Amino acid sequence: MKTLINRFRPEQIRLLFLLVLLILMVIFFSIQIPGYFNPRFIVRESTSVAVVAVLAIGQTLVFLTRNFDLSQGSVVGLTAYIVGQQLWHHPGIPPVAAVLLAIGVGATVGAINGVIIAYGRVPSLITTIGTLAILRSFLVEYSHAIPITTNNLPQWLVDFSALSLFSIGQIDVRSLFVITIVAVILFQLMLTYLPFGRRLYAIGSNPDAARVAGFPAKRIVFLAFVLSGATAGLAGFLFLVRFGNITVLAGQGLEFQAIAAVVVGGVSNAGGSGTVVGAFLGALFIDLLQNSLFRWAVISEFWLNAILGMLILLAVALDHVVFGRLKNLWGRAGLQVESEEPEVVTHVN
Repeated sequence: MKTLINRFRPEQIRLLFLLVLLILMVIFFSIQIPGYFNPRFIVRESTSVAVVAVLAIGQTLVFLTRNFDLSQGSVVGLTAYIVGQQLWHHPGIPPVAAVLLAIGVGATVGAINGVIIAYGRVPSLITTIGTLAILRSFLVEYSHAIPITTNNLPQWLVDFSALSLFSIGQIDVRSLFVITIVAVILFQLMLTYLPFGRRLYAIGSNPDAARVAGFPAKRIVFLAFVLSGATAGLAGFLFLVRFGNITVLAGQGLEFQAIAAVVVGGVSNAGGSGTVVGAFLGALFIDLLQNSLFRWAVISEFWLNAILGMLILLAVALDHVVFGRLKNLWGRAGLQVESEEPEVVTHVN
Protein backbone atom coordinates (compact mmCIF):
# COMPACT_ATOMS: atom_id res chain seq x y z
CA MET A 1 0.00 0.00 0.00
CA LYS A 2 2.84 2.39 0.85
CA THR A 3 4.46 1.73 -2.53
CA LEU A 4 1.14 2.30 -4.31
CA ILE A 5 0.60 5.61 -2.51
CA ASN A 6 4.12 6.80 -3.25
CA ARG A 7 4.01 5.93 -6.97
CA PHE A 8 0.42 6.64 -8.02
CA ARG A 9 -2.17 9.33 -7.34
CA PRO A 10 -5.94 9.16 -7.90
CA GLU A 11 -5.58 11.47 -10.92
CA GLN A 12 -3.10 9.08 -12.53
CA ILE A 13 -5.40 6.13 -11.88
CA ARG A 14 -8.26 8.08 -13.48
CA LEU A 15 -6.19 8.64 -16.64
CA LEU A 16 -5.21 4.99 -16.71
CA PHE A 17 -8.89 4.03 -16.36
CA LEU A 18 -9.78 6.28 -19.31
CA LEU A 19 -7.02 4.76 -21.44
CA VAL A 20 -8.35 1.29 -20.66
CA LEU A 21 -11.86 2.40 -21.67
CA LEU A 22 -10.51 3.76 -24.97
CA ILE A 23 -8.80 0.46 -25.73
CA LEU A 24 -11.90 -1.56 -24.81
CA MET A 25 -14.08 0.69 -26.98
CA VAL A 26 -11.80 0.20 -29.99
CA ILE A 27 -11.82 -3.57 -29.44
CA PHE A 28 -15.62 -3.64 -29.11
CA PHE A 29 -16.30 -1.64 -32.28
CA SER A 30 -13.62 -3.57 -34.17
CA ILE A 31 -15.69 -6.69 -33.50
CA GLN A 32 -19.00 -5.00 -34.37
CA ILE A 33 -18.01 -2.99 -37.47
CA PRO A 34 -16.20 -4.68 -40.39
CA GLY A 35 -13.00 -2.89 -41.39
CA TYR A 36 -13.27 -0.55 -38.41
CA PHE A 37 -9.66 -0.26 -37.27
CA ASN A 38 -7.11 0.52 -39.99
CA PRO A 39 -4.54 3.24 -40.84
CA ARG A 40 -7.17 5.31 -42.62
CA PHE A 41 -9.36 5.23 -39.51
CA ILE A 42 -6.47 6.47 -37.32
CA VAL A 43 -5.72 9.35 -39.71
CA ARG A 44 -9.39 10.35 -39.91
CA GLU A 45 -9.83 10.21 -36.13
CA SER A 46 -6.69 12.25 -35.44
CA THR A 47 -8.03 14.99 -37.72
CA SER A 48 -11.58 14.79 -36.41
CA VAL A 49 -10.64 15.27 -32.74
CA ALA A 50 -8.58 18.44 -33.27
CA VAL A 51 -11.28 21.10 -32.83
CA VAL A 52 -12.88 19.68 -29.69
CA ALA A 53 -9.50 18.85 -28.15
CA VAL A 54 -8.27 22.45 -28.53
CA LEU A 55 -11.55 23.73 -27.07
CA ALA A 56 -11.14 21.32 -24.15
CA ILE A 57 -7.80 22.94 -23.31
CA GLY A 58 -9.41 26.32 -22.70
CA GLN A 59 -12.38 24.77 -20.94
CA THR A 60 -9.97 23.00 -18.58
CA LEU A 61 -8.42 26.31 -17.53
CA VAL A 62 -11.75 27.87 -16.56
CA PHE A 63 -12.96 24.62 -14.95
CA LEU A 64 -9.93 24.71 -12.65
CA THR A 65 -11.19 28.06 -11.32
CA ARG A 66 -14.72 26.70 -10.74
CA ASN A 67 -16.13 28.41 -13.82
CA PHE A 68 -17.62 27.48 -17.22
CA ASP A 69 -17.29 28.89 -20.72
CA LEU A 70 -20.41 28.22 -22.76
CA SER A 71 -19.51 30.77 -25.42
CA GLN A 72 -16.81 28.60 -27.03
CA GLY A 73 -18.99 27.27 -29.85
CA SER A 74 -20.08 30.77 -30.86
CA VAL A 75 -16.47 31.97 -30.74
CA VAL A 76 -15.51 29.11 -33.08
CA GLY A 77 -18.25 30.08 -35.56
CA LEU A 78 -17.49 33.80 -35.42
CA THR A 79 -13.75 33.30 -35.73
CA ALA A 80 -14.05 30.82 -38.59
CA TYR A 81 -16.32 33.22 -40.52
CA ILE A 82 -14.23 36.36 -39.92
CA VAL A 83 -10.96 34.65 -40.87
CA GLY A 84 -12.61 32.97 -43.86
CA GLN A 85 -14.08 36.27 -45.03
CA GLN A 86 -10.73 38.05 -44.73
CA LEU A 87 -8.99 35.31 -46.69
CA TRP A 88 -11.76 35.49 -49.29
CA HIS A 89 -11.28 39.21 -49.89
CA HIS A 90 -7.53 39.27 -49.14
CA PRO A 91 -6.12 35.92 -50.33
CA GLY A 92 -2.56 37.19 -49.89
CA ILE A 93 -2.81 37.04 -46.08
CA PRO A 94 -0.05 34.68 -44.89
CA PRO A 95 -0.99 31.59 -42.82
CA VAL A 96 0.67 32.89 -39.64
CA ALA A 97 -1.30 36.15 -39.83
CA ALA A 98 -4.55 34.19 -40.31
CA VAL A 99 -3.83 32.11 -37.21
CA LEU A 100 -2.96 35.21 -35.18
CA LEU A 101 -6.17 36.90 -36.35
CA ALA A 102 -8.20 33.90 -35.20
CA ILE A 103 -6.48 33.82 -31.80
CA GLY A 104 -6.90 37.58 -31.44
CA VAL A 105 -10.64 37.50 -32.14
CA GLY A 106 -11.10 34.68 -29.62
CA ALA A 107 -8.93 36.35 -26.99
CA THR A 108 -10.96 39.57 -27.33
CA VAL A 109 -14.19 37.71 -26.60
CA GLY A 110 -12.47 35.89 -23.73
CA ALA A 111 -11.32 39.22 -22.29
CA ILE A 112 -14.91 40.52 -22.35
CA ASN A 113 -16.08 37.40 -20.53
CA GLY A 114 -13.20 37.68 -18.08
CA VAL A 115 -13.91 41.30 -17.17
CA ILE A 116 -17.60 40.61 -16.54
CA ILE A 117 -16.95 37.45 -14.53
CA ALA A 118 -13.77 38.27 -12.60
CA TYR A 119 -14.28 41.98 -11.96
CA GLY A 120 -18.05 42.31 -12.37
CA ARG A 121 -18.63 39.14 -10.30
CA VAL A 122 -21.36 37.89 -12.60
CA PRO A 123 -21.61 34.07 -12.57
CA SER A 124 -19.80 32.51 -15.51
CA LEU A 125 -22.82 30.42 -16.48
CA ILE A 126 -25.00 33.51 -16.97
CA THR A 127 -22.25 35.57 -18.61
CA THR A 128 -21.20 33.01 -21.20
CA ILE A 129 -24.76 32.03 -22.06
CA GLY A 130 -25.32 35.72 -22.78
CA THR A 131 -22.21 36.05 -24.94
CA LEU A 132 -23.13 32.80 -26.69
CA ALA A 133 -26.43 34.32 -27.82
CA ILE A 134 -24.95 37.74 -28.61
CA LEU A 135 -22.13 36.34 -30.75
CA ARG A 136 -24.47 34.02 -32.63
CA SER A 137 -26.85 36.90 -33.38
CA PHE A 138 -23.95 39.14 -34.37
CA LEU A 139 -22.70 36.47 -36.78
CA VAL A 140 -26.10 36.31 -38.46
CA GLU A 141 -26.16 40.09 -38.96
CA TYR A 142 -22.51 40.37 -39.88
CA SER A 143 -22.60 37.60 -42.50
CA HIS A 144 -25.98 38.56 -44.02
CA ALA A 145 -26.48 34.79 -44.29
CA ILE A 146 -23.80 34.60 -47.00
CA PRO A 147 -21.80 31.39 -46.47
CA ILE A 148 -18.06 30.97 -46.89
CA THR A 149 -17.23 28.15 -49.31
CA THR A 150 -14.00 26.42 -50.28
CA ASN A 151 -14.23 28.06 -53.71
CA ASN A 152 -13.68 31.44 -52.02
CA LEU A 153 -10.65 30.37 -49.97
CA PRO A 154 -6.97 30.34 -50.96
CA GLN A 155 -5.59 26.99 -52.03
CA TRP A 156 -3.15 26.69 -49.14
CA LEU A 157 -6.04 26.71 -46.68
CA VAL A 158 -8.01 24.13 -48.66
CA ASP A 159 -4.98 21.83 -48.75
CA PHE A 160 -3.94 22.43 -45.13
CA SER A 161 -6.30 19.85 -43.62
CA ALA A 162 -4.86 17.02 -45.74
CA LEU A 163 -1.26 18.16 -45.27
CA SER A 164 0.86 15.35 -43.80
CA LEU A 165 3.96 16.48 -41.94
CA PHE A 166 5.42 12.97 -41.63
CA SER A 167 4.35 9.34 -41.68
CA ILE A 168 4.64 6.42 -39.26
CA GLY A 169 4.38 3.33 -41.41
CA GLN A 170 1.10 3.65 -43.29
CA ILE A 171 -0.22 6.32 -40.90
CA ASP A 172 0.04 9.92 -42.07
CA VAL A 173 0.40 12.45 -39.26
CA ARG A 174 -1.66 15.44 -40.36
CA SER A 175 -1.00 19.08 -39.58
CA LEU A 176 -4.19 19.53 -37.51
CA PHE A 177 -3.20 16.71 -35.17
CA VAL A 178 0.33 18.08 -34.73
CA ILE A 179 -1.04 21.53 -33.84
CA THR A 180 -3.36 19.91 -31.30
CA ILE A 181 -0.60 17.85 -29.67
CA VAL A 182 1.72 20.86 -29.47
CA ALA A 183 -1.04 22.91 -27.79
CA VAL A 184 -1.78 20.09 -25.31
CA ILE A 185 1.90 19.77 -24.37
CA LEU A 186 2.44 23.52 -23.98
CA PHE A 187 -0.61 24.05 -21.77
CA GLN A 188 0.11 20.96 -19.69
CA LEU A 189 3.65 22.23 -19.08
CA MET A 190 2.19 25.61 -18.14
CA LEU A 191 -0.13 24.04 -15.56
CA THR A 192 2.64 21.87 -14.16
CA TYR A 193 5.61 24.21 -13.94
CA LEU A 194 4.54 27.85 -14.19
CA PRO A 195 3.27 29.83 -11.17
CA PHE A 196 0.15 30.80 -13.13
CA GLY A 197 -0.81 27.14 -13.54
CA ARG A 198 -0.31 26.33 -9.86
CA ARG A 199 -2.37 29.36 -8.92
CA LEU A 200 -5.24 28.12 -11.08
CA TYR A 201 -5.30 24.94 -9.00
CA ALA A 202 -5.03 26.91 -5.75
CA ILE A 203 -7.94 29.22 -6.61
CA GLY A 204 -10.16 26.32 -7.64
CA SER A 205 -9.27 24.20 -4.62
CA ASN A 206 -9.93 26.92 -2.04
CA PRO A 207 -10.74 30.45 -3.32
CA ASP A 208 -10.86 31.96 0.18
CA ALA A 209 -7.47 30.55 1.16
CA ALA A 210 -6.01 31.72 -2.15
CA ARG A 211 -7.19 35.27 -1.48
CA VAL A 212 -5.82 35.18 2.06
CA ALA A 213 -2.49 33.96 0.64
CA GLY A 214 -2.37 37.06 -1.54
CA PHE A 215 -3.04 35.48 -4.92
CA PRO A 216 -4.47 37.97 -7.46
CA ALA A 217 -7.58 35.83 -7.92
CA LYS A 218 -9.46 38.25 -10.17
CA ARG A 219 -6.55 38.67 -12.55
CA ILE A 220 -5.95 34.92 -12.72
CA VAL A 221 -9.62 34.18 -13.49
CA PHE A 222 -9.56 36.96 -16.10
CA LEU A 223 -6.49 35.44 -17.78
CA ALA A 224 -8.07 31.99 -17.70
CA PHE A 225 -11.00 33.29 -19.75
CA VAL A 226 -8.68 35.16 -22.13
CA LEU A 227 -6.82 31.90 -22.77
CA SER A 228 -10.11 30.04 -23.14
CA GLY A 229 -11.17 32.56 -25.77
CA ALA A 230 -7.77 32.37 -27.49
CA THR A 231 -7.91 28.58 -27.73
CA ALA A 232 -11.48 28.83 -29.02
CA GLY A 233 -10.17 31.22 -31.68
CA LEU A 234 -7.49 28.70 -32.63
CA ALA A 235 -10.19 26.03 -32.75
CA GLY A 236 -12.16 28.33 -35.07
CA PHE A 237 -9.22 28.42 -37.47
CA LEU A 238 -8.94 24.62 -37.32
CA PHE A 239 -12.69 24.40 -37.95
CA LEU A 240 -12.31 26.59 -41.04
CA VAL A 241 -9.40 24.47 -42.26
CA ARG A 242 -11.21 21.21 -41.73
CA PHE A 243 -14.61 22.07 -43.20
CA GLY A 244 -14.05 25.08 -45.46
CA ASN A 245 -17.79 25.75 -45.80
CA ILE A 246 -18.85 28.12 -43.01
CA THR A 247 -22.44 29.18 -42.29
CA VAL A 248 -24.08 31.04 -39.42
CA LEU A 249 -24.53 27.68 -37.67
CA ALA A 250 -20.80 26.93 -37.62
CA GLY A 251 -19.57 25.67 -34.24
CA GLN A 252 -23.05 25.32 -32.76
CA GLY A 253 -23.05 22.83 -29.88
CA LEU A 254 -19.25 22.47 -29.73
CA GLU A 255 -19.18 24.01 -26.25
CA PHE A 256 -21.14 21.05 -24.90
CA GLN A 257 -18.78 18.58 -26.55
CA ALA A 258 -15.85 20.42 -24.97
CA ILE A 259 -17.49 20.30 -21.54
CA ALA A 260 -18.21 16.60 -22.01
CA ALA A 261 -14.57 16.01 -22.95
CA VAL A 262 -13.32 17.89 -19.90
CA VAL A 263 -15.64 16.10 -17.50
CA VAL A 264 -14.94 12.67 -18.97
CA GLY A 265 -11.22 13.51 -18.88
CA GLY A 266 -11.36 13.90 -15.12
CA VAL A 267 -11.34 17.70 -14.70
CA SER A 268 -13.47 18.38 -11.65
CA ASN A 269 -16.40 20.76 -12.03
CA ALA A 270 -15.71 21.79 -8.42
CA GLY A 271 -12.35 23.21 -9.50
CA GLY A 272 -8.77 22.59 -8.50
CA SER A 273 -8.36 19.14 -10.06
CA GLY A 274 -7.60 17.86 -13.54
CA THR A 275 -5.08 18.01 -16.37
CA VAL A 276 -4.96 19.10 -19.99
CA VAL A 277 -3.80 15.61 -20.93
CA GLY A 278 -6.92 14.18 -19.30
CA ALA A 279 -9.10 16.66 -21.21
CA PHE A 280 -7.42 15.60 -24.46
CA LEU A 281 -8.10 11.93 -23.70
CA GLY A 282 -11.69 12.88 -22.87
CA ALA A 283 -12.02 14.66 -26.23
CA LEU A 284 -10.58 11.61 -27.97
CA PHE A 285 -13.03 9.36 -26.13
CA ILE A 286 -16.04 11.55 -27.00
CA ASP A 287 -15.07 11.95 -30.66
CA LEU A 288 -14.24 8.27 -31.07
CA LEU A 289 -17.53 7.25 -29.47
CA GLN A 290 -19.56 9.60 -31.69
CA ASN A 291 -17.86 8.49 -34.89
CA SER A 292 -18.14 4.82 -33.94
CA LEU A 293 -21.82 5.05 -33.04
CA PHE A 294 -22.48 6.86 -36.31
CA ARG A 295 -20.94 3.93 -38.21
CA TRP A 296 -22.65 1.30 -36.03
CA ALA A 297 -26.01 0.54 -37.69
CA VAL A 298 -27.50 -0.74 -34.43
CA ILE A 299 -27.76 2.77 -32.92
CA SER A 300 -29.77 5.55 -34.54
CA GLU A 301 -27.94 8.87 -35.00
CA PHE A 302 -30.77 10.57 -33.08
CA TRP A 303 -29.52 8.83 -29.93
CA LEU A 304 -26.02 10.31 -30.17
CA ASN A 305 -26.76 13.40 -28.07
CA ALA A 306 -28.69 11.33 -25.53
CA ILE A 307 -25.77 8.95 -25.15
CA LEU A 308 -23.40 11.92 -24.82
CA GLY A 309 -25.60 13.38 -22.06
CA MET A 310 -25.69 10.08 -20.19
CA LEU A 311 -21.92 9.87 -20.51
CA ILE A 312 -21.54 13.29 -18.87
CA LEU A 313 -23.80 12.27 -15.99
CA LEU A 314 -21.89 9.02 -15.49
CA ALA A 315 -18.57 10.84 -15.57
CA VAL A 316 -19.70 13.38 -12.95
CA ALA A 317 -21.10 10.60 -10.75
CA LEU A 318 -17.89 8.62 -11.13
CA ASP A 319 -15.82 11.66 -10.21
CA HIS A 320 -17.83 12.45 -7.08
CA VAL A 321 -18.48 8.92 -5.83
CA VAL A 322 -15.63 6.66 -6.89
CA PHE A 323 -12.69 9.03 -7.26
CA GLY A 324 -13.88 11.19 -4.36
CA ARG A 325 -13.66 8.16 -2.07
CA LEU A 326 -10.37 7.18 -3.67
CA LYS A 327 -8.92 10.60 -2.83
CA ASN A 328 -10.09 10.28 0.77
CA LEU A 329 -8.56 6.80 0.98
CA TRP A 330 -5.26 8.12 -0.40
CA GLY A 331 -5.36 11.01 2.07
CA ARG A 332 -5.95 8.77 5.10
CA ALA A 333 -3.37 6.27 3.91
CA GLY A 334 -0.86 9.04 3.34
CA LEU A 335 -1.34 10.32 6.88
CA GLN A 336 -0.95 6.80 8.20
CA VAL A 337 2.28 6.35 6.27
CA GLU A 338 3.64 9.59 7.70
CA SER A 339 2.68 8.58 11.25
CA GLU A 340 4.47 5.25 10.84
CA GLU A 341 7.76 6.84 9.83
CA PRO A 342 10.36 6.36 12.58
CA GLU A 343 11.21 9.45 14.55
CA VAL A 344 14.75 10.67 14.50
CA VAL A 345 16.04 11.00 18.07
CA THR A 346 18.99 13.22 18.67
CA HIS A 347 21.11 12.43 21.72
CA VAL A 348 22.96 15.28 23.29
CA ASN A 349 26.05 14.24 25.29
